[in-house]
Amino acid sequence: MKKIAVVGTGYVGLVTGTCFAETGNQVVCVDIDENKVKKMRNGEVPIYEPHLDVVFERNIAAKRISFTTNLKEAIDFAEIVFLALPTPPGEDGSADLSYVLNVANELGQIMTEYKVIVDKSTVPVGTAEKVKSEIKKHASVEFAVVSNPEFLREGFAVDDFLNPDRVVIGTSDERAVKIMTDLYKPFIRDGHPLIVMDEKSAELTKYAANSFLATKITFMNEVANFCEKVGADVDKVREGIGSDSRIGHKFLYPGIGFGGSCFPKDVNALVKSGIEADYNFEIIQSVLDVNEKQKVVLVDKVKSYYGDLTGMKFALWGLAFKPDTDDIREASALYMIEALNEAGASVVAFDPEAMPNVKEVVGDNVEFVTDQYDALNDSDALLIATEWSAFRNPDFNRIKDSLKEPVIFDGRNIYDLEDMKNKGFYYNSIGRRTVSPFVNK
Repeated sequence: MKKIAVVGTGYVGLVTGTCFAETGNQVVCVDIDENKVKKMRNGEVPIYEPHLDVVFERNIAAKRISFTTNLKEAIDFAEIVFLALPTPPGEDGSADLSYVLNVANELGQIMTEYKVIVDKSTVPVGTAEKVKSEIKKHASVEFAVVSNPEFLREGFAVDDFLNPDRVVIGTSDERAVKIMTDLYKPFIRDGHPLIVMDEKSAELTKYAANSFLATKITFMNEVANFCEKVGADVDKVREGIGSDSRIGHKFLYPGIGFGGSCFPKDVNALVKSGIEADYNFEIIQSVLDVNEKQKVVLVDKVKSYYGDLTGMKFALWGLAFKPDTDDIREASALYMIEALNEAGASVVAFDPEAMPNVKEVVGDNVEFVTDQYDALNDSDALLIATEWSAFRNPDFNRIKDSLKEPVIFDGRNIYDLEDMKNKGFYYNSIGRRTVSPFVNK
């Protein structure tokens, strides 16, 4: 059993603290938001993440996890301190390290004995050195700084943490290696590797992994766009190349671009880090450029079909950047709403979880409904931006009866082409032929 402090109770921090408690450790989570801490003490999970609430409540009941606003109290208790603080992108795309470095400065003033300080936040190469430097300004005791990047998928975070593909530990401190290896033993018993490396390599591993996955997504989106030009079927192409063991099937599904809290931020930050090191990431910069266009490709299809959108109304299913989360950061739906509004159209939207977050961003520019079918009433067409399970097998007769015309623009390719043709829909998706029961306008 280890004594752990987790500083920051955002998405990464709360999942980290809860999952470490689940494996028998004593965890104290620190946050400056008193209201948030009070709610967590009462068993309220402040984020939406499948299965997190069950594990969270179980460990509160077992008294293995607690919450405080007092940083010193948590540091005095813990032998391992995880920094799970925000690293938001600056205007130039670089990661803002002010939250991390400010806490590091405070730690140097608080620590009275050896601690392992762990960067859990996604941070640029060289951050461990900066954290070490901030702590050294005041610290009179020995300590280690470890880079331990997270590889959590929103919607699957609990399982990803408890059953990781790999655990990356970046440190040159042998004492810290032993402590971190002991901590992660319950998570690597099934043969998952624990990889020890230097701090800079660990920091880069996270950025490189996310940038590669973003590149894979964007490559497939470009192939899909080309498929539409030449009459190929992206589903067949995806199957053909994904069967190659060197490529694999994952992240080959075309759509309307990537979003979320990680890929856009991390890819931008890696490009910025390259500029600072006098290196130009040409491929990765192209990924960002293509992705920006892909986010509104569905609106381009709508404009091509209708022409002038002034006064038209569109139903939008899905607002989160992916299903099973309420995260709307860099979500394609937000870009689509803006583009439709600029074209003179109105939007009626539904999402199972993300509507409150979108309301804070777009205000009165969108009408929100509490039932997915209510969005269809008197709308000119249905647009699909997120592949929630609830959208995969809808009542198509009800859709036809509610829309002015049976027209669907699908940014996630969730329906079968022949099925949509037989049901009498005009159905326009990504990288596949368009089916239509009537002559296109």
